[in-house]
Amino acid sequence: MIQFTRTILDNGLTVICNNDKSTPFVSVNILYKVGSRNEQPEKTGFAHLFEHLMFGGSQNIPDYDRHVQAAGGDSNAYTTNDLTNYYITIPAANIETALWLESDRMAALNFSQHALDVQRQVVIEEFKQRYLNNPYGDLWLKLRPLAYKVPPYRWATIGISPEHIERARLEDVEAFFHRYYAPDNAIIAISGNIEENRALELVTKWFGDIPPSHATPLVIPQEPIQTEERRLISEGNAVPADAIYKVFHMGKRDSDNFYACDIISDILSNGQSARLYVNLIKNSRLFSGIDAYITGDMDPGLFIFSGKLSEGTDIRQAEAAIDSEIEKFIRDSITERELQKVINKTEARISYSEINYQNKACNLAFFEFLGDINLINSECSRYNNINIEQIRETAKDIFRRENSSTLYYLKQQ
Repeated sequence: MIQFTRTILDNGLTVICNNDKSTPFVSVNILYKVGSRNEQPEKTGFAHLFEHLMFGGSQNIPDYDRHVQAAGGDSNAYTTNDLTNYYITIPAANIETALWLESDRMAALNFSQHALDVQRQVVIEEFKQRYLNNPYGDLWLKLRPLAYKVPPYRWATIGISPEHIERARLEDVEAFFHRYYAPDNAIIAISGNIEENRALELVTKWFGDIPPSHATPLVIPQEPIQTEERRLISEGNAVPADAIYKVFHMGKRDSDNFYACDIISDILSNGQSARLYVNLIKNSRLFSGIDAYITGDMDPGLFIFSGKLSEGTDIRQAEAAIDSEIEKFIRDSITERELQKVINKTEARISYSEINYQNKACNLAFFEFLGDINLINSECSRYNNINIEQIRETAKDIFRRENSSTLYYLKQQ
């Protein structure tokens, strides 16, 4: 059981504190409630651009990394569809250095044309390296708009095109920052060797005077229910093997559907004893690699089958094999042993994550963002409450042809 305190400051900043005496360090985690879902279709990639801009220094602290390293710390960040997360791991005695750095860039980020130009180029090069010059890199740039017909998940966190970042103006960047990078749109979670009341006292000292944005919450459009099968063939790709991606819409992160789908994906593909590996790689040799996994988006996400074909396998034969495995999963009920094996593995993974103070800080912030911070202590029960009949009904519900989008990603002939 993870003990924590939860406080909301007068400026709207949510503060979560957890005392972990097993480490001499603390992790300061700041989650901003902004991701690619908050962007406009004509201005994508801004959330990810800000992840880079935040390390460019503030008006008072031009070299952020130098101070982190001098205090014996380490920092990083990541952007998702739903959020942007920053964290510093630092000796507990130096926690005020972390709070000073984070509060200063929340209050006074350095906006200059030079900083924008530098980070803009970094992000554009990242886009090219990850998506355009990497085998299979542009696959999701094709698959997302096939599966989603309205924002917010039609594009990757890095954006639709480098042109959107190239066109970003300084005033656009400032407006984005002042709307989303404010205490009333943030959660700070601290875990490590510091008493909860002392951590709250220091957060109040460094963040308490930063004014809120009072921004009107953005209305996020919801993806309509898919009513017909979607297909796309992408030919002539410079890749070593053909690939197939078949995706189905599923429930959002806090739904029972999510937990059932997570279990289904593990039964199908977690490990070399899983069904897809045994039947499609080991026995039939149709695939050189195949996986089933899910997204964990705030809004309804995707259940994904992805596979790279063995030499000589026809793409239609490969799809038929996946469809056959899905049909067998629905028709032939899983065993109680299969279900419990996956749940036990999941419980072990969750328990292991609770040991590390950095994971705890990150998870505390995430579950607060999700709307139920107590899930950090009760998520195992959500998995344990899923039974065989729920698994079967969930599979029947999502694995419908009219709920699917299929991409054939074919190599050059």
